[in-house]
Amino acid sequence: MTNETPATVLVVEDEAFLLFAIADELREAGFHVLEASNADQAIRILESRQDIAILFTDIDMPGSMDGLRLSAAVRDRWPPVKIIITSGKQQPTRDAMPSGGVFLPKPYAPQAVAATIQGLLG
Repeated sequence: MTNETPATVLVVEDEAFLLFAIADELREAGFHVLEASNADQAIRILESRQDIAILFTDIDMPGSMDGLRLSAAVRDRWPPVKIIITSGKQQPTRDAMPSGGVFLPKPYAPQAVAATIQGLLG
């Protein structure tokens, strides 16, 4: 990344170790990272901030909605936010993916997440 303001990435992952690991890797890659352990927390963060460029979410999470429903809500309410969805258990169908969303299967290399984010940001 350059000297410009780093892009803000909201990482939503219910497994604490994975959340810590990917958030740390993305910070090392130069991104500003916000963390949420479920979709409800993520929505609250999105409602309180205007600077989120990327949503990186797991599909399988506890709470009122899973990552696919969260992604659909984000696409409807915050259309400029780019979306990356991940899962080690299922691959969503094309119809289940939000428009412009990217699927990254687990396990993933942290560098692959950073590269995917860079690609989405242009």
